[in-house]
Amino acid sequence: MTIPIAAADITPCGTPPRMRVCTGLSCALAGGCDLLAQLEQLAQPAPLRPTSGAGWCVEAAACLGRCDGAPAVLAGARPVTGADADAVLAAVAAGPAPHTGHIDYDAYRAAGGYRLLRACTEWRFHPESVIVMLMASGLRGLGGGGQPTGRKWRAARNAPAPRLLAVAAGAAPPGTFKDRHYLEHDPHRFLEGAFVAAWAVGIDTIRVTVRPDYPELAAMLADELARVLADPPVPDLPHVVLDCADAAAAADAETETPPTLVHNLETLYWVRDILERGAEWFAARGKRGRRGLRSLSVSGRVRAPGVKLVPAGTTMRELLDGHCGGMQDGHAFYAYLPGGEGGTVLPAALADVPLDFDTLERHGGSFGAGAIVVLSDRDAARAASLGLAPES
Repeated sequence: MTIPIAAADITPCGTPPRMRVCTGLSCALAGGCDLLAQLEQLAQPAPLRPTSGAGWCVEAAACLGRCDGAPAVLAGARPVTGADADAVLAAVAAGPAPHTGHIDYDAYRAAGGYRLLRACTEWRFHPESVIVMLMASGLRGLGGGGQPTGRKWRAARNAPAPRLLAVAAGAAPPGTFKDRHYLEHDPHRFLEGAFVAAWAVGIDTIRVTVRPDYPELAAMLADELARVLADPPVPDLPHVVLDCADAAAAADAETETPPTLVHNLETLYWVRDILERGAEWFAARGKRGRRGLRSLSVSGRVRAPGVKLVPAGTTMRELLDGHCGGMQDGHAFYAYLPGGEGGTVLPAALADVPLDFDTLERHGGSFGAGAIVVLSDRDAARAASLGLAPES
């Protein structure tokens, strides 16, 4: 199992080093555009200027996948959330830092991790029974496509070899950050799901693509995969390639080795729970005729942004009042963008429509990868639909 990662992808890259300042909608609402202008001025080389940011290249970023901590900046390889100029300059001076706080390989195995994979490789499960269980659970592709996972596994298993599993570790649509949440807390849970998928489908190569906005997580994942290689939980693991690339590059790579089973990180994250707890455990979590759980990336004018794990079929009103603490002080709920800022602005009048696949399309919206950007009466819907800063 090899883990090729270019050094430039996990350390500050470019000459001079870069500050990437998010100006996506959620960060723009939180002052990201003003912060960009301030940092551009501070980074200008000038005699006698005593700032640690002088000489850095400052550039705008459409989205850094850290919308719950708006405004966000990536200072070299160090992320800064809730950023102001002082915090960014302090991060520049501090340099890169390793990611900590996740469930590492030893802790994951001590808590029962990889026992499911061992049961599969010892043929206490059969691939077809695993596929049937996934179909019964209602698990769908949670990267935006929404295709039934069991059906995808069966189609891939019936395709001629060689087969590739391509995992997107960090959905790219602006406003989406749920994959980062699961990757930074419990990376081995999705890895075990990927290994089970490889076993069930008959795949000998897994390509995991971490979006380049997460350099500290790419480095952490490389370390964790190296530990798996040094002490594998089962023999004959598939070949794993860890990439840092943008979505277009990843798509090009995937087309080179057909057939390819493409999955979002979160989809694979649920495989272990479903197979250990049973299909009905997951399916019964939905409401209003929907099945399963949904991880929603919520940002914008809410009091408590973040990843909200809710039953499939939850409405915008239930999400806002029951999971996000309501609107920020002084703001009234006006509109929302399901599917992230690349989606369609829906008015508050549609707050009782279930947030799920196939429920928003009739209103011109889309569930997508489960990103929700919330707007208030102080924001301009037209500007939001264009991905611009709010009008004054």
